[in-house]
Amino acid sequence: MNQFEIWLADLNPQIGTETGKMRPVIIIQTNFLNEIKHPSTIVCPITTKLNSESTVLRVRINKGNCGLETNSDIMIDQIRAIDNSRFVKKIGFATTEIKNKIKENIINVLDF
Repeated sequence: MNQFEIWLADLNPQIGTETGKMRPVIIIQTNFLNEIKHPSTIVCPITTKLNSESTVLRVRINKGNCGLETNSDIMIDQIRAIDNSRFVKKIGFATTEIKNKIKENIINVLDF
């Protein structure tokens, strides 16, 4: 697994406002941790419930890009660590444009 790869992951069970279900996630964790086989991975879930009004909390991936079959939003406000056993299969990889937008939005959301 590598940073900015998109994987299908099982996020159940869900608690409260956490994102659940079997859904795509994008790995945002540094490859340093990925290479040492860290037992969990930091990701952002991806949804098909589009929200065009929230450009800081979402990054749009258009249908056919990054291995996704439908228009989707990366949910920057739902960053979480998941156990590596939750990963099901690799779907695709983010473009440079999407990588840069993710980085920018994380900086803004976390106020770095």
